[in-house]
Amino acid sequence: MSIIKSIVKLDIVNLLKKGRMYLILLGVLDLFILSFAFQVAFSISNGFSNHHFFWNHRVFLLFYVIMLPLWLLILMATGNSQIPRTRRYSRIFIQFLQFFFLNLITLFIVSFFVKTENITSVFLFLCAAADLFLMFALRVIEYRLFKVYRAKGHNYVNLAVIADGQSELFVNNLINNKEWGYRVLLLVTNSKLLKAKFGDKVKVISEKGFSTIKTLLEIDIVDEVIYCKGKNDYEKINDLIKWCEELGIIFRYTAQLNKVALTNGFITYLGNKPFITFANIPVNSIELTWKSFVDFFFSAIALLCATPIMLAISILIKLDSKGPVFFKQARVGLRGRQFYLYKFRTMVVNAEELRKKLDAINEMDGPVFKIKNDPRITKIGKFLRRTGLDEIPQLFNVLKSEMSLIGPRPPLLSEVKQYKRWQLRRLSIKPGITGLWQIQPNRNDIKFENWMRMDLEYIDDWSPKLDAVLLFKTVRTVILRTGS
Repeated sequence: MSIIKSIVKLDIVNLLKKGRMYLILLGVLDLFILSFAFQVAFSISNGFSNHHFFWNHRVFLLFYVIMLPLWLLILMATGNSQIPRTRRYSRIFIQFLQFFFLNLITLFIVSFFVKTENITSVFLFLCAAADLFLMFALRVIEYRLFKVYRAKGHNYVNLAVIADGQSELFVNNLINNKEWGYRVLLLVTNSKLLKAKFGDKVKVISEKGFSTIKTLLEIDIVDEVIYCKGKNDYEKINDLIKWCEELGIIFRYTAQLNKVALTNGFITYLGNKPFITFANIPVNSIELTWKSFVDFFFSAIALLCATPIMLAISILIKLDSKGPVFFKQARVGLRGRQFYLYKFRTMVVNAEELRKKLDAINEMDGPVFKIKNDPRITKIGKFLRRTGLDEIPQLFNVLKSEMSLIGPRPPLLSEVKQYKRWQLRRLSIKPGITGLWQIQPNRNDIKFENWMRMDLEYIDDWSPKLDAVLLFKTVRTVILRTGS
């Protein structure tokens, strides 16, 4: 444990998390262990003779290449690709047993198509067994590392918990087990016991003020709502599910024999307690991991390739007007979290002060401000905006995991304050550099509500394929200049 604590003190995990690099690192470690397990099985089945490696044998190399992506898919399909928060080691092992049996079946199927006497049943069983024990050992080490890391206040999820006296133990675990990575922002209860025990640790409100709960969900940065009362009030649960779906907040309630009148729930576990979970946002771990990988990979490559262009733009901005090269502005991101968005400066230094004088001629409806021929824009700024080059620094936001390549544009806090409730769901995923609105011809003529509906349409229909299409159409829009 001391080694793990030392790693955490170095803050390596936090450094990796900022660029979502830890997802890639975990994937690389999985591939390394799976490859090592394959070599172990190869060496044992061949009696450690001649000190050969499997890649020196064409048949085994082909078999390995075929199995590598299949192993990753099996890990994801059995739920073993992620680091759990509250699971017992015995449950993790049982889950890896599922991986073992599915892996063993897949190995035999692939060996049937490869058709060679060199790949024996003994080798296939050894390979599946080595995958099981080595991958389980790796996941246990990662799990312990993340427990220490989360206990220090990183990688947490903000919760609103609705509970009663029968839920005392579970609420106590949520609040005091910091290694789970949950932060209870709001405890909703009528229990005097819970109020007395946790009132000095978290914000507690009475369940009688139910409308207050809904208002707080709109204002506070809440990722999930957990309903863990001893007896479920399904009328209230239905109401909360609909409310949370509209805001894009994950909702969980204690799994019991009764069923709520909705069919899109799925079972999850918190502290080995089963919950029925509802999420009106993308939750497919395989696709979301892929999206994070694409964001990091393409933003890093794009920044590397764009370095000479960025240097040239920086010189031109300095020659054109006084002020800094980069412009940073507070924007609202995932679940209302604020961050600084970076752009090349395209306006005069006192642009924010001058805007107050221009509000009367705003050409956009709703809370968004935009006018053609804005007098605050510099000469080089007009060129940068027309070509979209002013957006390049936002790739740093993507590397920091504050934004994605594709997603709703990050709004200003002043704009969010004017949102209607249904529009808040656009904050349920990370904002993006480009999206559905950006590729529309004459996008500035689109009504604000239609713009918001486009963002919700993107959230509802999201897939890696849709992101690829939008990225291609964005390039086409920039080249043809049809979006202004």
